[in-house]
Amino acid sequence: MIPLRSSERTWSPATITIILIALNFAVFLFELSLPSWALDQFIAHYGIVPDRLRYSQLFTSMFIHGGWLHIIGNMWFLWIFGRSIEDLLGHARYLIFYLVCGVAAALTQVFVDPYSRIPTVGASGAIAGVMGAYLVKFPRARIITLVPIFFFLTTFELPAAVLLIFWFAIQFFNGVGSVGYSQVSTGNVAFFAHIGGFISGMLLILVIPAERRYRSWY
Repeated sequence: MIPLRSSERTWSPATITIILIALNFAVFLFELSLPSWALDQFIAHYGIVPDRLRYSQLFTSMFIHGGWLHIIGNMWFLWIFGRSIEDLLGHARYLIFYLVCGVAAALTQVFVDPYSRIPTVGASGAIAGVMGAYLVKFPRARIITLVPIFFFLTTFELPAAVLLIFWFAIQFFNGVGSVGYSQVSTGNVAFFAHIGGFISGMLLILVIPAERRYRSWY
């Protein structure tokens, strides 16, 4: 299921969300300019490699992606859900929230698979945190969602809670089901990073104060 649009109104420009999307695409375009051997070195140096973790990798890995589908999917979800959370928290607190969720997601993956030598990259852990926060604060928002039915595509208007809980359930069961394999990230998807980021976002949004305008209209 692919979210297309949220019914939730926003009252301030999504400045940080736009900057994050621009930075991710700028890094990705730089990746495309590298020859294959240099790209491998770049990912190994700036991605998260649990067996030889450097703390800087917890941040740099959030801005590296493995392909067009990877970055477009991540940035689309960030745009759909991030604007409302940025409007809720304010720009500075939202940026801190995003980065903390990304670090928590990365540490979850490292904790589960500490000896892996396979680089983990992508913003999906941080974005999972944004989605977890959205579930807590806007569970009844309506999400226009593209859904495949057999050989056709159609749209449904779903409550945010339904869509996000369904997404989390997929990550959870895929993550638990992958534990018996030699790599936790089955199919190169870091499911436990998604789980860690989502739960971190749900918890953090409860303790970070909202902007005053949120209390006045929601």
